[in-house]
Amino acid sequence: MKLSCRSRDIYTSVSNALSSTANKKDLQKLHSLLITFGLSKSLFLSGKLISKYSQFKDPSSSLLVFRENPHTNNAYLWNTIIRAMTHNELYAKALEFYAEMAKLQVKPDNYTFPSVINACGSLMDLRKGIFIHEHAKKLGFDFDLYINNTLIDMYSRCSELGRAREVFDEMPSRDIVSWNSLISGYTSNGYFKEALEVYTHLRIGGLMPDSFSFSSVLLACGGLREVVEGQIIHGLVEKVGAYKDVIVSNGLLSMYFKFDMLNNCDRIFNEMVRKDSVTWNTIICGYCESGLYEESINLFLEMVDNFKPDILTITSVLRACTYVGNLKLGRYVHNCMISNDYKCDTIASNIIINMYAKCGDVLHSREVFESMGNHDLVSWNSLLNGYIESRLYQEAINLLRRMKINFQPDFVTYVALFSICTELANVNFTEELHCDIIKQGFGSTQILGNALVDAYAKCGKMEDSLKQFEGMKVRDTVTWNSIIASCGNSKISSLGLRMLSRMRKEGIMPDVPTFLSALPLCSYLIAKRQGKEMHGCILRLGFESNTPIGNALIEMYSNTGSLRNSILVFEQMKTRDLVSWTAIISAYGMFGEGRKALIAFQNMKSAGIFPDHIVFIAVIYACSHSGLVQEGKACFEQMMKDYNIVPRIEHYACVVDLLSRSGLLTEAEEFITSMPLKPDASIWGVLLSACRASGDMKIAERVSEHVLELETNDPGYYVLASNVYASLGKWDRVRKIRTSLKAKGLKKEPGISWLEIQNKVYYFGAGDRFFEQRKEVVELLDDLSGLMAKEGYAADVRFVLHDVGEDEKVDMLCGHSERLAIAFGLLNTKPGTPLMVMKNLRVCGDCHTVTKYISKIMKREILVRDSNRFHLFKDGACSCRDHW
Repeated sequence: MKLSCRSRDIYTSVSNALSSTANKKDLQKLHSLLITFGLSKSLFLSGKLISKYSQFKDPSSSLLVFRENPHTNNAYLWNTIIRAMTHNELYAKALEFYAEMAKLQVKPDNYTFPSVINACGSLMDLRKGIFIHEHAKKLGFDFDLYINNTLIDMYSRCSELGRAREVFDEMPSRDIVSWNSLISGYTSNGYFKEALEVYTHLRIGGLMPDSFSFSSVLLACGGLREVVEGQIIHGLVEKVGAYKDVIVSNGLLSMYFKFDMLNNCDRIFNEMVRKDSVTWNTIICGYCESGLYEESINLFLEMVDNFKPDILTITSVLRACTYVGNLKLGRYVHNCMISNDYKCDTIASNIIINMYAKCGDVLHSREVFESMGNHDLVSWNSLLNGYIESRLYQEAINLLRRMKINFQPDFVTYVALFSICTELANVNFTEELHCDIIKQGFGSTQILGNALVDAYAKCGKMEDSLKQFEGMKVRDTVTWNSIIASCGNSKISSLGLRMLSRMRKEGIMPDVPTFLSALPLCSYLIAKRQGKEMHGCILRLGFESNTPIGNALIEMYSNTGSLRNSILVFEQMKTRDLVSWTAIISAYGMFGEGRKALIAFQNMKSAGIFPDHIVFIAVIYACSHSGLVQEGKACFEQMMKDYNIVPRIEHYACVVDLLSRSGLLTEAEEFITSMPLKPDASIWGVLLSACRASGDMKIAERVSEHVLELETNDPGYYVLASNVYASLGKWDRVRKIRTSLKAKGLKKEPGISWLEIQNKVYYFGAGDRFFEQRKEVVELLDDLSGLMAKEGYAADVRFVLHDVGEDEKVDMLCGHSERLAIAFGLLNTKPGTPLMVMKNLRVCGDCHTVTKYISKIMKREILVRDSNRFHLFKDGACSCRDHW
């Protein structure tokens, strides 16, 4: 039908208006005009209307226009509606139109196939994609450039890289889109090496990469960690100016994050003229994955003013909040998710549960958990860990019972649950978990086997711990470390050292945790030789620069009587932390070097190390054992005044000890009564011990009453009170206390002393009558008693707290464990060599005096470590200067 001039003008005007219309409202007006002018059935204008409605995301109107048009045998109109459906992500609908088109025998053309193939790729419908590919070939389109480019993309999306490469290789001509499609296909499927090879062929062929080429190949370089190749491509990007394109800069950012070259990332980000949401998402996620959590959080707060973060960024920031413990921001991000209707899948919900749990807000963690439609094992484990970290052990156990109704716990669940066993020392729960593990086939899991070794030991079931250890087919370093540490916790240090020796014989190399567990074993046994051997091994393995190892060596040497070696280790440490300074201050204190402890404390502060409550305990303790009363009191005041550290019961105990050891008993008693905290048995016990030593029975009797009123479960304090009443001759009170002890099932810890001679440890108990060379030891002590009497020694029977005669009291003093150990040592070591003796209790006053005499008569240095400190006896004097 021929149009008149006027109609032609209207047609042209409407066509131009359709092309330029900028909103849906204007488009609907134009649509009405077309109907008014009778042009709504026009094939060309209908096509334009369909495209425009599609552009404005109104596929329903596009469909309406298509259905009302009579030209259903024309491929142009079908191509337009298929393209409209694809543009609006209605891929299945697009394929329906293609099928309908075939039924009506409308022949597709070269414009039909790209959209239809794209729909197959988006749906990842390989079967239909292959069918349409065959159809295109039948129609003679097998060499069409645009169709082949779309086929490469479709096959890549369906992970059929072989077919994609086949299409690419058979193309008679290729453009940059062909190369980009294949490079992108390889990259998106993780075939980074192949992507880089195709890019190389592109360059050899003389083609210049565009922004899409660069963005794909940069991802491939990042995936392969090909730093040199990545930097070469970056150089080309700079040369051709492609860095101005935001997708290329985003690719550079991503690549350099993979290379862990954060300075480059920072520079590229700051130099970007334009940043999109991908830019922000990339740098926020990148910083988070690199452990720069604060930077990640700060960038997120900057981003939200201009861009909407995606769910990946949101979850990255929530992870960052978890690591830094920023509950306030975590709540803000979660609230943003809710208010902006983010769809939370199970992974995102698990991250939120974990964030709240790790930040200590278990209530909100549980709320998120309960609101989830579907839980997985991570959901249950995250909430379970939250309960355990918040010490809500019963809630954790209840959650486990509920979890087991629908889910089978995995080994991660059980590893977390074992921490409950160790914290509560709950052997029944440990055994229950052990049974579950065996039933579910986790019995041979290494990590659970290690956890069982540790759990049984901490529950006091060392036999079961050893049984579990011996039953393990494979033992790794952690297994050995667990059993060695367990031996230390169970006070069977000799077994721990044997385990260390066995570990090395079985070819397992010790690591840092091994030595951190093993070195304290030497302290308990005075195993100087083993300690030095370990130190040598540490040097050979190169662990000497490890600060915790250095700290453990300082403690080991000080506890085994070598202050000199402790100082040497401390001075050779490249890095010292607060623990290092605390250890050396404690070492000085144990050896009565209070002045040196104070100098070390001052040096620590000068080095910029901020003191904590533990180091103040160490320094006041050192002052106490050196008689530095004013200095100790000044430290106590400094702690509160200069560092705002609120004194704990341990600090008050140290001050009471400081005053008591220096004979200021009245001041000590007044200090206790003025304390803002209620004094416990340890406070009164310190004063009571000093009263006994000084002979002030008046204060001692008052303090004893306080001790007994507290009804402590520590038998040591009852024994102290009993000893006071024994000194006063109040044997009825003594018997009453001892009866009370028996009724409560409490026993006094027996006095034991031990020493090492030629790699063997010998133990002696108070009044021990059955030990090697007993006859010779008794004879030597008798001889020494005669020699000491000539020097002016008289036995102080006040330290025998039994209702017996004077002669029996003297005999009992001679049977004290430290005297037996010293005499045995004198008999079995070369004259003039030093002796070292350990005792589990405080040395009594008479034994202290006797050891002074023995050191003078036998011309020996005798180092005694009791429960309080070291005593170095030499030429009739003691290093403690009677402050012990």
